[in-house]
Amino acid sequence: MGEIKVSPDYNWFRSTVPLKKIIVDDDDSKVWSLYDAGSKNIRCPLIFLPPVSGTADVFFQQILALTGWGYRVIALQYPVYWDHLEFCDGFRKLLDHLQLDKVHLFGASLGGFLAQKFAEYTHKSPRVQSLILCNAFSDTSIFNQTWTANSFWLMPAFMLKKIVLGNFASGPVDPVMADGIDFMVDRLESLGQSELASRLTLNCQNSYVEPHKIRDIPVTIMDVFDQSALSTEAKEEMYKLYPNARRAHLKTGGNFPYLCRSAEVNVYIQIHLLQFHGTRYAAIDPSMVSAEELEVQKIKLHSSSEQEQQ
Repeated sequence: MGEIKVSPDYNWFRSTVPLKKIIVDDDDSKVWSLYDAGSKNIRCPLIFLPPVSGTADVFFQQILALTGWGYRVIALQYPVYWDHLEFCDGFRKLLDHLQLDKVHLFGASLGGFLAQKFAEYTHKSPRVQSLILCNAFSDTSIFNQTWTANSFWLMPAFMLKKIVLGNFASGPVDPVMADGIDFMVDRLESLGQSELASRLTLNCQNSYVEPHKIRDIPVTIMDVFDQSALSTEAKEEMYKLYPNARRAHLKTGGNFPYLCRSAEVNVYIQIHLLQFHGTRYAAIDPSMVSAEELEVQKIKLHSSSEQEQQ
């Protein structure tokens, strides 16, 4: 699938979609940064949660495409939180501030783990209507760093960046994937020591998802068949945890398919959200719904996957 290089689209995105900053905690230093695009009449938007190395704008290609099709999407960058409960409490306050009762969550890597923990945290008074989990995991022990999780706050920024970069793809990749990796390295450089330390702490401190608390939530598991930071065992564990989940497999895409295989990712997102069209949990403006158009997208995706496999 042909893709446009990152920079022209990104420059257009930065010039058209404003970045908002919101404080919902008593601590004024905890600032949520977010892009909220699409009609505010849509009360159940799709919210994107980034990986350890990501900022809110790593999802710019999803924001541009999906809002063009009539969806409301919000991409977040979380403040410094040091444990999952603190994050979940802050995220709940943010949704309250935005006056959103229910949302769909797309979480990439750490973002996917936090999305599951938030669904678990709010299971008695549900706030999560559905989950799209991209290269996500359900148990932090897979990184074998639970014993170092409490020391990240002491490490200088350059050491933390080195730890994160160790999970980036090495070896030859196609030009679009190389652009995606370069973009993520640039985003990583923009993060401060406390932001990185807190994210690595959330990524590695001992915790796992309790599936019985979120088993009724519709889930799509999105992963790649080429090199990524996620082990085969971690992927298999996700499939076991969500036996009824839809699966969105990408032959290639590495750690950041939303950047370097955005067209395919965007179609899978639309297919996932289609089940909510015509309900109060629709993430799309009703006037923009066209089943025929989506059917064409599905056929395109199917044929492109077949071509890749030949």
